[in-house]
Amino acid sequence: MDLTLYRAYFKEGTNGTLFYSDKFLCHTIELPWKDNKRSISCIPEGQYEIKTRFSKRFKHHLILQDVKDRSFILFHPANDALNDLEGCIAPVTYLSGIGKGIYSKDAMQKLLSLAYQSKDRKEPILLTIKSQNHEYFRTL
Repeated sequence: MDLTLYRAYFKEGTNGTLFYSDKFLCHTIELPWKDNKRSISCIPEGQYEIKTRFSKRFKHHLILQDVKDRSFILFHPANDALNDLEGCIAPVTYLSGIGKGIYSKDAMQKLLSLAYQSKDRKEPILLTIKSQNHEYFRTL
């Protein structure tokens, strides 16, 4: 399963658009870029493997593997990056501002459904994070 996250960076946060096989899946919110500093920055662009995970706090969610100088970078529901995230990525159905979105649990369920189908097929889940310089955005 190939996911691509296209980001737009702002001082107050990072907004993204997540695609699954070149089809729109959902939007994302993250912390602003602050040189990959723990708990206050989004993670660097690049490619990451994702695994499914369960915890009491976040229930079913996803974890990114081998993030440089970081650990426990998750995909989990959140609606306000500055208040709810410490470097993780939150899928949202709609963006409501910079680093803010709504209906995060709905977007997370869509993402989890695809991830568990991929896991059942024993396919790796790969996430590529890029800047928002993509043909899709030039046509909007």
